[in-house]
Amino acid sequence: MNTATTVTLLKDNTANPAPLGLLGFGMTTVLLNIANAGFIQLNSMILAMGIFVGGIAQVIAGVQEWKKNNTFGATAFTAYGMFWLTLVGIVLIPKTTFSPAFAPDATSMGVFLFMWGLFTLFMLVGTLKLNRMLQVVFFTLTILFFLLAISEFTASVPLKTFAGYEGIICGLSACYGSAALVLNEVYGKTVLPLGIIEQKSAEPLPSLTTA
Repeated sequence: MNTATTVTLLKDNTANPAPLGLLGFGMTTVLLNIANAGFIQLNSMILAMGIFVGGIAQVIAGVQEWKKNNTFGATAFTAYGMFWLTLVGIVLIPKTTFSPAFAPDATSMGVFLFMWGLFTLFMLVGTLKLNRMLQVVFFTLTILFFLLAISEFTASVPLKTFAGYEGIICGLSACYGSAALVLNEVYGKTVLPLGIIEQKSAEPLPSLTTA
């Protein structure tokens, strides 16, 4: 007796979440590092951006990347989204009923930033198979975390100021990536180049790498 086998292929028609994630990361990074560079004070505007745009929006993008089977994008957006929520918590918790005794000292913050630098460093290695835009974002972010960690360990104000300028570049590079992904898809051509790296395999590229 012959039996017929039916194979059903499901097509993913959902939008690319990477532009949202990059925008959330980039805008919040720029604003915080404008403060680090000394142009503005850390205030509720930056904290609100950290909660809603850098935090929640990035986590949403990370969940969407997970549904698209993009391990890199899911890990990056979810992790950095939670980083922003954690950073806001570090600022606000000592101002609650927990009292200022819960505020971290400089060494604690240095260790915190150093660990995020290590995480970003191994994610940077992953970008070597993706595109030049992501390489710039993760390279400058790695440098930023280590600069901020050293500035905390050494209590160096000039170094933190320099890190602020470097962080602005990092954030703007992510904003560029967001704009490139949106515009390239809308116009159906390369409006802003991403520096796509040719892949030897026939496997589909993650949503972070293409329009």
